Amino acid sequence: MLTERRQTRAVFKGGVQVGGGAPVSVQSMTKTHPEDVAETVRQIHELEALGCDIIRVAVPTMAAARAVADIRKEIGIPLVADVHFDHRLALESIRQGADCVRINPGNLRSRDDVAAVVAAAKEAGISIRVGVNSGSVRRRDGLEPAGGERDLVALMVDAALGHCEFIESLGFGDIVLSLKASGVPATMAANRIVAERCDYPLHLGVTEAGTLEAATVKSAIGIGGLLAEGIGDTLRVSVTGPPHDEVRIGHDILRALEFERGGVNLISCPTCGRCEIDLVRLVEEVKAKMPPVDVPLTVAVMGCVVNGPGEAAEADVGIAGGKGFGFLFRGGKKRRKVPEDKLADELIAEIESMLREG
Repeated sequence: MLTERRQTRAVFKGGVQVGGGAPVSVQSMTKTHPEDVAETVRQIHELEALGCDIIRVAVPTMAAARAVADIRKEIGIPLVADVHFDHRLALESIRQGADCVRINPGNLRSRDDVAAVVAAAKEAGISIRVGVNSGSVRRRDGLEPAGGERDLVALMVDAALGHCEFIESLGFGDIVLSLKASGVPATMAANRIVAERCDYPLHLGVTEAGTLEAATVKSAIGIGGLLAEGIGDTLRVSVTGPPHDEVRIGHDILRALEFERGGVNLISCPTCGRCEIDLVRLVEEVKAKMPPVDVPLTVAVMGCVVNGPGEAAEADVGIAGGKGFGFLFRGGKKRRKVPEDKLADELIAEIESMLREG
């Protein structure tokens, strides 16, 4: 049983609401240099097609900040400018039309600089994400944690809420908050604490989570665990690699928790000595040929006669393997026997038929 979602204030990043009961949104970050507008826009369009709701771009230089306008006018989702160290980059990004700016208390600590960013955001009518990473808060002068993870979590929470308190004192409340560590326990602990102490929408993620396999596991536990506890309003999966995987994993986490009902829920068995078809190849072929699906659809690809027929029959559509063949099921009923080399194509054809029929 999932815990009821925590109530947070509604904050907008462009046209996407974060918090206030809105659906959990999936974010990603481009892996391009923003100055290369064409390549950045191309990547964002690919991510939009995969279901990315909000996109963030790194803004390390003034040239990158000036590219924000050209990028923004070519895309359909909100654009967040990710700024560190130099508040002038945030100011220029706001002037160029960013829908939100991310600032880091670990490296933007001058109150005058922060106040200038807040004033510009207020005038532009955009939001601010206060993003605390364990790596930057560790290095703050005089704040190196001496007591391990517990002290690190306390530093992250204090930095985040102290920054937000100052921003609120300037009459600005359109704040999204994130606290990310490279360790799952610290990430979860920090977010649990702030969830009890404020009503800011929380952006979830495990930072520097590693390559695909490690990032999938850490994010499923860290992000998924917090969402299951009712904590979190938007998420970004961090993967060393193409950002497309970040969006796919993010939606997979939401579907696993049944936060999202649309799209394909692909069920396949782990295989064992009873399996007499090449199930791994079959599943990969089905995934590769799957048409775009916006409606909820459960597809089962099962390898043998033990659980296969039951799981396939419970799915909207599925196949259960035998020796060199499989049975095609739809709507709980066995449709026909299909040779192994035709199973993937027959299953895809059945799915396409279902989509046409509505």
